[in-house]
Amino acid sequence: MTVGVKICGLTEEDGVDACLRFGADWIGLNFFTRSPRYVTATRAAELANRFVGRENRPGCVGLFVDPTNEEIAAVLDTVPVDILQLYTTAERAASIGQNFQREVWLSVPVSMAADLPVETKVERLVIESRAPKDADRPGGNGETLPWDVTQGWFSPCPWILAGGLNPDNVAEAILLSGAPAVDVSSGVECSPGIKDPEAVRRFIQIARSSGKR
Repeated sequence: MTVGVKICGLTEEDGVDACLRFGADWIGLNFFTRSPRYVTATRAAELANRFVGRENRPGCVGLFVDPTNEEIAAVLDTVPVDILQLYTTAERAASIGQNFQREVWLSVPVSMAADLPVETKVERLVIESRAPKDADRPGGNGETLPWDVTQGWFSPCPWILAGGLNPDNVAEAILLSGAPAVDVSSGVECSPGIKDPEAVRRFIQIARSSGKR
């Protein structure tokens, strides 16, 4: 199994270039204004221009929290987003996918096996820990979930493990969860929104190696 890797919350060129150099499968751009990794559509377009048009380029994932159609359309007018990653209801996510004709990933907060979906109308599920009660955003809080909660789960579509991952724990997370793909943001940063190229390299290398066991 080759484990897929998404590096999320890119805000600067060095981070994007590290993703390209070390072979990330997806690059995530965050359009949630309360996130420290928020980028405007104009800034996101500048970053995306560093890899759009490349052969075998990474997928461009746009992250939105309970967006209106108008908010999504404004981004898509400027940024070459391939995939919409959504924090919203399952029904709303399916509707957005149909409306914009884009692949949709639905973020699913989990604390126990009973929270894992058994059916879906989106292309991929992002499985992560529930946000703390006092959090001001639904994801990107650096919280991990019990990785073995997904053992024995028959996912209705491809899925990706997120939340609290870093180069030091990603191998164990993959081993215990059986995740076919992993998503990291703060775990490869030297400060909020600023990626550490060496941490990006290590994360991708370790995740890939873990999938070959």
